[in-house]
Amino acid sequence: QDYYGKELQKSEDLKTNACITSTRPLPKLVRDALERIHEEVVARYYGCGLVIPECLSSCRILDLGSGSGRDCYLLSQLVGEQGHVTGIDMTKGQVEVAKKHIAYHMDKFGYRKPNVEFFHGYMEKLGDAGLADESYDIVISNCVINLAPDKRAVLQEAFRVLKPGGEMYFSDVYASQRLSETIRKHRVLWGECLAGALYWRDLYSIAEEVGFSPPCLVTASPITIGNKELEGIVGDCRFVSATFRLFKVLGGSCARPAQVIYNGGIVGHERELVFDANFTFKEGEVVDVDAEMAAILQNSRFAEEFLIQTGSAAGLQGCCC
Repeated sequence: QDYYGKELQKSEDLKTNACITSTRPLPKLVRDALERIHEEVVARYYGCGLVIPECLSSCRILDLGSGSGRDCYLLSQLVGEQGHVTGIDMTKGQVEVAKKHIAYHMDKFGYRKPNVEFFHGYMEKLGDAGLADESYDIVISNCVINLAPDKRAVLQEAFRVLKPGGEMYFSDVYASQRLSETIRKHRVLWGECLAGALYWRDLYSIAEEVGFSPPCLVTASPITIGNKELEGIVGDCRFVSATFRLFKVLGGSCARPAQVIYNGGIVGHERELVFDANFTFKEGEVVDVDAEMAAILQNSRFAEEFLIQTGSAAGLQGCCC
């Protein structure tokens, strides 16, 4: 709370490169949306990449660790006036910045009533903020879960508030090994998102324990610390900024490999949908997917965007969803 509420006043105050957004090109839709966000909100933003899943129209989205509200106001435009975005953050000063500009943004977006709200609270205890079971289509988080000592509680709460078929789409920092006590208690390394980084293999085991489908890696890039003193403290440990997607896929689906055809038409991804590091779907093209991916597509908000045929690849016998 002190680090993000008092010590950091703008992104230039960061002491490492861990929480600096990559320079990957952004779609025009996103660039235009970013230009409509208030300059104070953007100046107080700290994150390790944009977290913008696809197929967002009319969705209810929860942003864990929403900070000054940049991602919320971006998503507010993408879900449309019929959608809704909730932000929750433990740093009161950041929440106040976000709340202060609600009217400005709704006027800018041409909305008759606000489709965003912000809460001061903890992502490990979403119930304390009144967030109900199965109330969101998507949960996002941008380089924040590393700041929570109890990662399992965060994922458990995200699973609880997601609707069946819902998705947790989040970027964070991961470590190549479990971190020493010296690193984990270092104040600056914690504030800079490194000391709380999860050993990457532990994400998979925690996700399974909570009930999520296996994590789908979307993108990953190495982190350079850029500070000799801090590099000496972390030693041979390496860090990566990665985006994963987890789905709340419940029982009862056709858990078999399938052939799928992307119908096309998702805004911003009309001809090609890069779903994760393993699967890219081009409009009208037949793609073989494993049982896990078939279950995800069939039971999530993407179901109407695909023709999904399960059964043998030759005869395609079985259900057609």
